[in-house]
Amino acid sequence: MLRFILRRLGASIGILFAASLLLYVLVINSGDPLAELRESNAENRETLMQQRITFMNLDMPWYQRYWTWLVGVGKCFALQCDLGTSRQGVDVGALLSLAASSTLRLVLLATVLAAILGIAIGVLTAVRQYSGLDYGVTFITFLFFSLPVFWAAVLLKEYLAIGYNDWMRDPAFSPLQIAAIALLVGFLMQIFLAGPLKRRIITFAVAAGFVAVVIPYLTWLNFFRFPQLGFGGVLVLGLGVALSGTAMTVGLRNTKVLYPALATVALGAVVYYLAFGVLENPNWFVLVGGGILAVLIPALLGKYMGAHLRGPAMGVSVATGLVMAGLTTLDHIFRAWPGFLLLKPRPIATIGSQTPNFAGTFWEDFLDKGTQLLLPTILLAIISLASYSRYTRSSMLEVGQQDYIRTARSKGLSERTVIFRHAFRNAMIPIATIAAFDFAGLIGGAVITESVFGWKGMGELFRTGLLQVDPAPVMAFFLVTGTAAVVFNMLADIFYAILDPRIRV
Repeated sequence: MLRFILRRLGASIGILFAASLLLYVLVINSGDPLAELRESNAENRETLMQQRITFMNLDMPWYQRYWTWLVGVGKCFALQCDLGTSRQGVDVGALLSLAASSTLRLVLLATVLAAILGIAIGVLTAVRQYSGLDYGVTFITFLFFSLPVFWAAVLLKEYLAIGYNDWMRDPAFSPLQIAAIALLVGFLMQIFLAGPLKRRIITFAVAAGFVAVVIPYLTWLNFFRFPQLGFGGVLVLGLGVALSGTAMTVGLRNTKVLYPALATVALGAVVYYLAFGVLENPNWFVLVGGGILAVLIPALLGKYMGAHLRGPAMGVSVATGLVMAGLTTLDHIFRAWPGFLLLKPRPIATIGSQTPNFAGTFWEDFLDKGTQLLLPTILLAIISLASYSRYTRSSMLEVGQQDYIRTARSKGLSERTVIFRHAFRNAMIPIATIAAFDFAGLIGGAVITESVFGWKGMGELFRTGLLQVDPAPVMAFFLVTGTAAVVFNMLADIFYAILDPRIRV
């Protein structure tokens, strides 16, 4: 495996070199970087032209300019990158740093959400092949995939930003809206849970009735302006994750997995009160440290309490710990929402990555950046969702036809065990490739999405450099995206070996 990785690394470096040379030649021959200055009537035109020539090294032959850029990139190994200057004289390294941080903030969340939801939907539709749920999900995912990005962005701005902001001035539902939402939720739930006709009718009635009661109650509480989760909500939802995670893996009767998950819930309940003061106005070090502890401590509980089932016990406990930590964080975000609305009465923004000159507490600043992130994240996630769900579905169906799956069923193993412990892991091998390339591609920036939502990210950096015939920003863009493509492709290969040990040989 090490020899394979070294060979791939050597080939990748050669590919990056050839591609960078080709891209550089194409960019510098795509136009004249001095065009608008040549047509200018300004008195200092010659001075401005000379400045640009100096900034862009236009007095050098193209191969010398490329070599200068290549030497500057080579200095990155000594942590002294020199990516040149733009035609305005701005350091491209600084531009790249700002653009990369903006894009990573955007695409990381979108990719993770699309992967988690897409894989879950793919597994569900594979298990329920040719059912109403399967056909419905297939239609919706391909509808999202086929939407023109700019048109979908306009719809999101109109209904999830402008419409929502207007509604937030006096959040309320009419009886007709409540009835429509209740019927829709009931319809979707009976499709999702399936079963015989009698069970579907009961599911529909219970879900619709629940929604019809909850929405007026939340409106009466003024929940949408003063949301609250509280200790009870965190505890109940944490118990739900512990119980459902145990049921999906080994069954509720197996106490070797159930007890460490319940111990994690109890520990999370204690931490909720102990950390309350610290989380009122924390910093990122506190949150990251808490997240690490939310993984390590449940993992230790699962390892030492799980005995021969330490693997499933650790997985369920860690999932429960992360959810409890997330719910505790969400509770503090809810508490900051009323103050955030006082600072920003129209919370969902339609352009930009943050509100200029916004001054608030840590959570209010977090909400500001989060609401700015909401629309482009939803757009990128729903477009990527179809790929993950369809590939997962087809991979699960293909694995389901293998001999070892039929053998597992013939031995009397439960369908839950067959799906999650035998089929799912092998079905993830093709998905690793898609996830790696999807994330590497999105790091390059969604040019249209960033343009529509006014994000100054990697896509905007590339577009601006190309329009201005400025190779430095374009090559900086290539340096990040090309390297990301190579690295994530290699990580996909390594992930294959983790999922399937046979690949190591």
